[in-house]
Amino acid sequence: MLDTKNTAGKPVVDPAGLVRLMDALSDIGGGPDGAMNRLTLSEEDRVARDWLVAFMQDEGMQVAVDPAGNIVGTLDWAGPDAPLVMTGSHIDSQPNGGRFDGAYGVVAAMAAVKAVKDAAAAAGIAPKANLAIVDWTNEEGARFQPSLLGSGYFVGNHDLDFVRARRDGDGISVGAALDAIGYAGTAKHPLPDAYIELHIEGSDHLEKAGLKFATFTRYWGAVKYRLAFLGHQAHTGPTPMAERRDALLGAAYLIAELKAMADRSGVDLHTSVGRLEVAPNSPNVVPAEAVLFIELRSGSPETLVAAEAELKRHIVDAAARAGIGWEVRSVDYRAAGAFDRRLVSLAAEAAASHGLQTMQLDTIGGHDGVSMAPHAPSVVIAVPSVGGVIHHPTEFTTEDDRLLGAQILADMLWRFCTEDDLLETRGA
Repeated sequence: MLDTKNTAGKPVVDPAGLVRLMDALSDIGGGPDGAMNRLTLSEEDRVARDWLVAFMQDEGMQVAVDPAGNIVGTLDWAGPDAPLVMTGSHIDSQPNGGRFDGAYGVVAAMAAVKAVKDAAAAAGIAPKANLAIVDWTNEEGARFQPSLLGSGYFVGNHDLDFVRARRDGDGISVGAALDAIGYAGTAKHPLPDAYIELHIEGSDHLEKAGLKFATFTRYWGAVKYRLAFLGHQAHTGPTPMAERRDALLGAAYLIAELKAMADRSGVDLHTSVGRLEVAPNSPNVVPAEAVLFIELRSGSPETLVAAEAELKRHIVDAAARAGIGWEVRSVDYRAAGAFDRRLVSLAAEAAASHGLQTMQLDTIGGHDGVSMAPHAPSVVIAVPSVGGVIHHPTEFTTEDDRLLGAQILADMLWRFCTEDDLLETRGA
């Protein structure tokens, strides 16, 4: 349970209000047994965005949407020269995903900002920082690739033409989807002076250690290939085995090699093929094409360079072994790096004020905070995931732990609103 003995004169997140917000958002695209289908820029996403915008407007926030569809609600109460502290995450989900990944970070931001706003009004203080809540477009990368698309646009990693031209498996572009749901905005959002993203852990380190709170200090890099093996369509009955040019066979060879690469590297390299598109995808037709969505992840830049070189060799070998061709259709790179250590310390201090120890972790999965970190002081903080489950309908974080994360976030925001030059005075 949350220790509230030191909350006098500070914001207090309303537990019931936090539950109501989480339940309301979970109803949008939610299915049985916790399943969530709220793909980015879908009709479900539009309804969720409308719900979020209504909350922001009710709380007196200025709402702006940029051309990539990123929504920012700003509590502009400290004046134009005051620092801007941004918090939030994303409300798009994986297909048949869970309710809390990303969405909890937005809901907790809503509850935390409301708590800070109410506490400031009750105390009659003049805040020293402006606060913003953000919902990033296409963090998940489930419908459009690459992932972190909206935050990547925000920091200048992608231009607008690139963003709008991304297409899903049905050929619908980001631009067309944004226009269809009415969220192709025109705003230009300023970079914040600090960015704080609250998340469920997505693994079980906290749970196994019996702890309740973590800060991510480093983020792993990633190399993502969209690779096509090119064979020849033929009948699986009469076509002799020796004459087949099976694109899927080449994919199978490569997938096995990717697992072997990870086995040889130990814990420092993760490899995967999470999506495979086969054409014509008929039970009695030799596949003419197999498109693999390949990921290499590591916290070590050197390991990623070596892994990509090995991947390239295995692509050539797999194609030759299957007697087929191949082509690389896209490659996305995400560098490894570190989050702002001053914000890491601030988060640990907020947790300690509730008698909690902070675990320091790496994040292997991508978060929008990874896009932000090279451009603004940023940190991603986390509360436990039951069983370490994520990207699955059984994904769950308890109400107590959700409240704990939202309260620590509110405490961090409160310090920005009541202390001068918080980042500068803490030293580099």
